[in-house]
Amino acid sequence: MKGPLFYAKILLFGEYGIIKDSKGLSIPYNFYKGALKKEGSDTEQAKKSNGYLADFAQYLTQLEKEQPDLVRFDLKTLTADIAEGMYFDSSIPQGYGVGSSGALVAAIYDKYAQDKITVLENLTRDKLLQLKSVFGQMESFFHGKSSGLDPLNSYLSLPILINSGNHIESASIPSQHKQGKGAVFLLDSGIVGETAPMVQIFMEKMKQEGFRNALKDQFIKHTDACVEDFINGNVKSLFGNVKQLSKVVLHHFKPMIPQEFHRLWKQGLETNDYYLKLCGSGGGGYILGFTEDIEKAKSQLKDYKLEVVYNF
Repeated sequence: MKGPLFYAKILLFGEYGIIKDSKGLSIPYNFYKGALKKEGSDTEQAKKSNGYLADFAQYLTQLEKEQPDLVRFDLKTLTADIAEGMYFDSSIPQGYGVGSSGALVAAIYDKYAQDKITVLENLTRDKLLQLKSVFGQMESFFHGKSSGLDPLNSYLSLPILINSGNHIESASIPSQHKQGKGAVFLLDSGIVGETAPMVQIFMEKMKQEGFRNALKDQFIKHTDACVEDFINGNVKSLFGNVKQLSKVVLHHFKPMIPQEFHRLWKQGLETNDYYLKLCGSGGGGYILGFTEDIEKAKSQLKDYKLEVVYNF
């Protein structure tokens, strides 16, 4: 048994802001992927994953009891498959902000949900919201609280535009110029990040009026502009807005940026060779970068591992 593949995702714009109704844009990242498997289940990693799945199945049993109208699973088959050693075989790094738990949630829903909404049907706004809601409840097992966007992205394997909390749609983004000098890239911080503590810090900061105002007047304003620019292919304007966003994040979201990257963040803003922003909740994992000249960015960041995600 080897299930279909589910891919990683990258939230290009909207981290933290979407909690407060900013726009957001999430794209699938096919470099990393995972699938449910039974063969080769005697490795250490497979056993660990199998243990996680057993705990997850218990959580889903409870979820179905508490919210029978939300989603129902073929729990009998799921439990039997787990007993036979099923695990999630995944290359998606955990704690890196690229949706490792989202891909797992999508895979379980795809295989075991009853009366599931499929990718092939006409995905109305209501269906997308229903899926997002189911995925949010499922993924809460991993994060404490989840928007459901990561699994949604992984399940549909389409870019998703978040207009506001209850208005989402699949979106088309400009096709890449493979030879383009401009790029979006991932920078490896070399540190595993954890979502829950970062969200906790954010919620604490939200109690301060100054932070709330900065979020609304600067962070959300620039995030929304970046989303519009990216979707419409306004590259020149996009880089102006990304720079502003990078500044705001450095100023107001410092705890979410690993210490040694504060200098690199500033360097990008001063030289204009690249701009950095959070990828997911921060605290480690990947950092997202935007550059108008990927060769310049690579030479400035030569001591770090850099992966190009999209070319302008």
